[in-house]
Amino acid sequence: MANLTLSLDNELLQKARVAAVRDRTSVNALVRDYLARYVDAKAARSQALSELDALAKTHNAKLDGGYERAELHQRPEDS
Repeated sequence: MANLTLSLDNELLQKARVAAVRDRTSVNALVRDYLARYVDAKAARSQALSELDALAKTHNAKLDGGYERAELHQRPEDS
């Protein structure tokens, strides 16, 4: 496991220590857990955007200029 040195405001560090004690953990564990959640959320967002992009391409969605009013109100039997 790698080590990381952080510079924190003294007041923030003290609040983090109090929160860690309350949660029966350490500031180190809080930071590690936060970073893991952050990275996982970014990966999930990236995956969701990739899937949305693939879906848009599959359905020939117009992403550049939107739709014309007539297109939005066109019924399937009109096409």
